[in-house]
Amino acid sequence: MKNQNDRFTERIDELELKVSSLDDALEKLDQVVIKQQTQMDALISEIVTLKQSSTDGGLAAPRNLRDDLPPHF
Repeated sequence: MKNQNDRFTERIDELELKVSSLDDALEKLDQVVIKQQTQMDALISEIVTLKQSSTDGGLAAPRNLRDDLPPHF
């Protein structure tokens, strides 16, 4: 029969394993968030560049894709 100290020790060991696992998961999620933020920053920069490069500032009416078809279609 286990005494109370053994049960407490087992419980503490289980909790330490859970904390360690959660800490690892948190670190992985943190890296994902950092990567996503970097990607979003790059996309925002690209959108700003595209808007600045258009002659109308990106405010023109959408083009009809049929206008881009070659005459033989």
